[in-house]
Amino acid sequence: MDNRRPPLAPMFRSLPEYVRHWAETTPDRRAFTFVDHPSPHSRGVHRTLTWRRLDLRMRAVAARLAAKAEPGARVAVLCPQGTEYVTAFLGALAAGLIAVPLYPPGLPGQGDRLSAVLTDACPEVVVTTGHALAGVRELCEGRAVKVVAVDHVPDAAADNDDPWPSAPDDTAVAYLQYTSGSTRTPAGVEITHANVVANARQALSAYGADAHPVTFVGWLPLYHDMGLVLSVAAPVVRGLLSVLMDPVAFLHEPVRWLRLLAAHPRALSAAPNFAYDYCASTVTEAQKAGLRLDDVAALINGSEPVRPGTADRFHAAFAAQGLVPRTHCPSYGLAEATVFVSAARPGEPLRAFALDRDALATGKALPARPDDPRAVLLAGCGAPAGQRVRIADPVSRAALSEGEVGEIWVQGPNVGRGYRNQDRPTRRVFGAVLADATAGPGEWLRTGDLGTVLDGQLIVTGRLKDLIVVDGRNHYPQDVEATVQDAHPVVRRDRLAAFGVPGGSGERVVVVAEHTRTVPLADIDVPAFVRTVRAAVSARHGLRLSDVVVVPPGTVPRTSSGKVSRALTRDRYLAGAYAVGVVG
Repeated sequence: MDNRRPPLAPMFRSLPEYVRHWAETTPDRRAFTFVDHPSPHSRGVHRTLTWRRLDLRMRAVAARLAAKAEPGARVAVLCPQGTEYVTAFLGALAAGLIAVPLYPPGLPGQGDRLSAVLTDACPEVVVTTGHALAGVRELCEGRAVKVVAVDHVPDAAADNDDPWPSAPDDTAVAYLQYTSGSTRTPAGVEITHANVVANARQALSAYGADAHPVTFVGWLPLYHDMGLVLSVAAPVVRGLLSVLMDPVAFLHEPVRWLRLLAAHPRALSAAPNFAYDYCASTVTEAQKAGLRLDDVAALINGSEPVRPGTADRFHAAFAAQGLVPRTHCPSYGLAEATVFVSAARPGEPLRAFALDRDALATGKALPARPDDPRAVLLAGCGAPAGQRVRIADPVSRAALSEGEVGEIWVQGPNVGRGYRNQDRPTRRVFGAVLADATAGPGEWLRTGDLGTVLDGQLIVTGRLKDLIVVDGRNHYPQDVEATVQDAHPVVRRDRLAAFGVPGGSGERVVVVAEHTRTVPLADIDVPAFVRTVRAAVSARHGLRLSDVVVVPPGTVPRTSSGKVSRALTRDRYLAGAYAVGVVG
């Protein structure tokens, strides 16, 4: 019954309205399933909410929150991954409050960030679960907040005399999406009800889920923008089943994700680039036995730079399981645009562009032979998803032509209102105007990302603030990092950072790289390793590495969404935190 196509929903202004609609029209269909893995060898314990049950829990939570805070107040969601997270988030929206998707205390390396975000957001209420209640109360000690355990709220709290509370104003802020902080201090992006509904519809259309029913399968954390929109907002708008699992369960046993993809018809899922490499390298032949992936509808690759070689390795690893290469959908987005901006469509071949590295350094995307050792291989991230994209010169603000590299600017109904309590950054980032208004009138979102357009495909080349400039030439850190991790097997993939630091005669280039868990630092011939890495970077980029640092696994700092934070790595390097292992 669950696999039948639900009737098309009319246009609503908010996610709670969609929940109410599906509860009325398809009450017994499954809405959300959380697959828990309580033990290392568990195949998963399923806990499911129907649309009727989801609506009841959403209304109960909304009534409890409305009794504790006035409309427009902020509610921090500090729930573990699971259905309680969904009901807490939707309950806050239904109550006319502003949700702040976060995570319970205890996430490794994120304690300071969590405290900083709570200080910035100033929530009146914090919602969590009974399991995490003690830790949350300890975290909130000294803060003027009320703490609510969402699973302690009884069904009877729902106001059955008024089962359909008034719909929120679609221009009002629905939630604050805090940026991951990979290049700057985290800031709360104000996402309106209209923004999230628009972006959910854009994603549904881009990945073909508006016309054909899919099952959303995801392990991305729900406090992350891509996890929230793809695992909550999009299925709520379309009335489709969303199957969730904990990110830790994926990291401990990545085959669990693949099993869920195989177990659900026309599964659609998303993951960062590293996850596809991780699956290809760790899932064993024994685990692949009996695994069928031929019915997977789409695999979205986003949140960090998409490497064409990763897609090739992933699909080669699971070709015998029936996985179709054309399911891979490189995508681009950012929190300021709710999340999704552009996407390659399922069913289309992955577009990989070999570009001349020297030309790219001067701002031109010129083709090169794929086998040229100085070529840069980049994935096309498809076409905009129901919005407008321009490439602009970040200084002159002139619109650039196809093949010219500049800053990616975005305009659409999904672009957020701005940063909470940060007027100047809001005007600078969300209020950009092209020098020639005829090239695109109105205000644009400056993404801070560099890219170009070729053959109708958006190609992301790097972060504007991360650019390494040596002798007037631009070098993209992720390009240098790719060379380093391919140069020596001891480098832990996607756990390294390349960045520039001030030097006596210009910018010096430094690489901090974690070694693999299988090789102890004491067993590494560090001088030989550094010589190999330096030679590879010199040959491929014409660049001399000033310092190379080899550090233990887990040492390179990451953002809350799992991306390496080059800015924080650079700060730690300059502070002398990596003195051991540095070879100058």
